[in-house]
Amino acid sequence: MSTDIQKRIHEQVNTHPVVLYMKGSPQFPQCGFSAKAVGILDALGVKDLFTVDVLQDAEIRQGIKDYANWPTIPQLYINGEFIGGSDIMTEMYQSGELKQALTKLA
Repeated sequence: MSTDIQKRIHEQVNTHPVVLYMKGSPQFPQCGFSAKAVGILDALGVKDLFTVDVLQDAEIRQGIKDYANWPTIPQLYINGEFIGGSDIMTEMYQSGELKQALTKLA
């Protein structure tokens, strides 16, 4: 991964409280997993969501996988911390852990 992409990703996840790397946009998700992730964040009332459409930038699409050492998209970050993908978000939502993590927003 190029250092420029790594720096860009690092800046994105540390500048915005909630960042979702996804396929498509919140209004038009391009895969079911991204749609599910956006639905969970909507259900939790997340208003200040920063999203990055990985389909628009091949370097970001690969770079985010390398950055988190996580092979799939979507990827959620809260306060600069990698939370996980769609399945982990679902588990955390159902257990209440995701709501708790979001209450600690800076």
